[in-house]
Amino acid sequence: MAAPLSEDEGLKTLPTWLATCLLLVALTAGADDFPGRAATLPGTATDFLPVEEAYQLSPRLDGNRLLLDWLIAPGYYLYQERFRASLPDGTALDLGFEEGRRQYDEYYQKELVVYYRFTTVSTEPLPEQGALTIRVASQGCADAGLCYPPRDQFVAVDTAAGTAVEVAPPVADSGPGAPGAPPAAALPLYVALLFALLGGVILNLMPCVFPVLSIKALGLAASGLSTRKRHHQGLAYTAGVVSTFLAVALLLIALRAGGEAIGWGFQLQSPLFITALVYLFFAMGLGFSGFFEVGAGIMNLGQGSTQGHGLRHAYATGVLAAVVASPCTAPFMGTALGAALTQPAGVALTIFAGLGLGMALPFLLLSWVPALVARLPRPGPWMETFKELLAFPLYLTCVWLLWVLGRQTGADGVAAALAGLVLIAFAIWLLAARTRTRGAVAVLALAGALYLPLAPSSPDAPETWEPYSRQRLDGLLAAGQPVFINLTADWCITCLANERVALGSEAFAAALRDGGITYLKGDWTNSNPEITALLNANGRNGVPLYLFYPRGESTPILLPQILTPAIVLETFADNTR
Repeated sequence: MAAPLSEDEGLKTLPTWLATCLLLVALTAGADDFPGRAATLPGTATDFLPVEEAYQLSPRLDGNRLLLDWLIAPGYYLYQERFRASLPDGTALDLGFEEGRRQYDEYYQKELVVYYRFTTVSTEPLPEQGALTIRVASQGCADAGLCYPPRDQFVAVDTAAGTAVEVAPPVADSGPGAPGAPPAAALPLYVALLFALLGGVILNLMPCVFPVLSIKALGLAASGLSTRKRHHQGLAYTAGVVSTFLAVALLLIALRAGGEAIGWGFQLQSPLFITALVYLFFAMGLGFSGFFEVGAGIMNLGQGSTQGHGLRHAYATGVLAAVVASPCTAPFMGTALGAALTQPAGVALTIFAGLGLGMALPFLLLSWVPALVARLPRPGPWMETFKELLAFPLYLTCVWLLWVLGRQTGADGVAAALAGLVLIAFAIWLLAARTRTRGAVAVLALAGALYLPLAPSSPDAPETWEPYSRQRLDGLLAAGQPVFINLTADWCITCLANERVALGSEAFAAALRDGGITYLKGDWTNSNPEITALLNANGRNGVPLYLFYPRGESTPILLPQILTPAIVLETFADNTR
C-alpha cells in the first residue's frame, strides 16, 4: 500500500491531477449528455441536416412576381426578418409574407416571426427586362439548438418565358463575401499572415491570457537563468502555442473535408467545453489568489507551469495559454479564422501558425532580448500582490462563460457548473486542512465536479399544462371540466422535486388524457396577484399548492405538499367519473 500523501504533496498533486482531467474533458467534450438544452454539434448523437436539406427552395413565377416556396424539415424553422431578395444591381425588393408563428428568440433577445414546415415569400413586381438573376437570402435554426449562418441562393428568372430556376452563383459575383467564394482570397498571403501575427499579439492583452503570460514573464525575470536556457524557454513556449493552434486547425480542416459545417470557435458550442474552461479558470484564479501553492507537474494549472523553468513547463504553458485563449479568440477573430479555413490547407495552416506565433511573440522576445528583461520591474514582494490581482480577470472570465453556458443549457446547466465549482473549492480546502482522510474525500469531491456536467439529464416531460389564470379556471369550472392546478416557483425546491417525481412522468400525462383533465400551472417565481389570491383562498401563504377539481364540482380537493406518483394517480382515479 502506498504511503499517504503529506500535506504539501497533496497540494502539489491536486493541480496536476485536476488540470490534466480538465484538459482531457475540454478536448474531448461533446454537446450531448449535459443538463439542459445543448447546442449539439454535427457528428454527435444528434446530427443536424445539411442546410440545403433543412431548407429547400422552389421558385416560381406568378405573372411578374417571383414566389419563393420553402419546404422546411420538421424541427427546423426560418426567420421572417432574415429573408432578403435583390436585383443584380443590388436593389432590394419588397417582400410579402404569410402569417407565421411568433415566438421569443433567445439569440436575438426579442420576439420574432418564424416559419415551420413550409411557407411562401413573394416579391414585388419584377422589372420587365426578360432574363435576370435574383439573389435570395435566408437564415434558419433547428429547435435542437443549432443556428445556420445566413445563406445566399440565386434564382434565374425569365419573365418573358415565365420560368424561375435556382442556379449557381454568377461568376461575376465571386468577390469576398460572395457565396462559395473564399472570403480571404482578395488578400495576399503575406498580408493575411501579418494580420494573423498582429491578432495573436493582441490576444495577450485578453483577460484569458494576460495573467498566464504576466506570471511567466515575471518568473523569467526572477529566475536567473543563463542566456541559453532563456532562449530554450522562449522556443519551447512558442512551440506549445503554435502546435496547439495547428492541431485545432488540422482538426477543423479534417472535419470540413468530411462535410461538417463548422468553423473556428466550434468548441465553444459545447457546454462540456465551456464548463471545463470555467473549472480551469476558477482553479487558476484560486491559485493566483493564494488559496493553494502549486508545485511542479504536467500542466500545473497555469501558475505551476509558469513558475517551472524546464522545457516541459515552458511547452505546457504555451499549450495552456492557447487553450485558455479560445474563449477570447472566438469572438475576436472567429470570422477571420473561419475565412482562413476556406483556403487550401497549406494556406490555412500558415495563417493559424502566424496567429500562434503572434501570440507567443512577446514572451519569445523577452527570452531572446536581454534588454527587454532588464526593463521589467525588479522582483520583490509586489509580485505576490500583482499575482493575486491577476486572479480577478480570471474570475470575470468565469462569469462570462457561465452566462454563455446559461444561454446554451438554461439554469440547470449553470447550477451544475456552480455546484462543480463548490466541489473544487471544497477539495482544495480539504487538502489544506490537517485531517486524516482529506486526500480521499478531496478526490471524491473532484470526481463529483467532473461528473456533474457529464450526468445525463432527465428526458423532458411532455408539456401537458396551460398557464394558470382565474379567467381560465372559471371558464373550465363553468363548463364542468375536471382541473388540476399546480402552484409552483423556480426557487421552491419541494415544488421542483414534486414535478420531477410525480408530475413529470408519462403515467401522469396519460392520466390527464384519459380523464380529460386540464392541467393549469401557476408560476409564483415573480409576484402574481392572481396566484396569491388562490393561495390565500385555500389557507396557504406559500407554494407548493396542488388542487384537483373533479368534473362538475367547484370545490377543490387539496393534495399534500409532498407528492408521490401514487397519491396523484389515486386522486384522479377516485374522483374522475
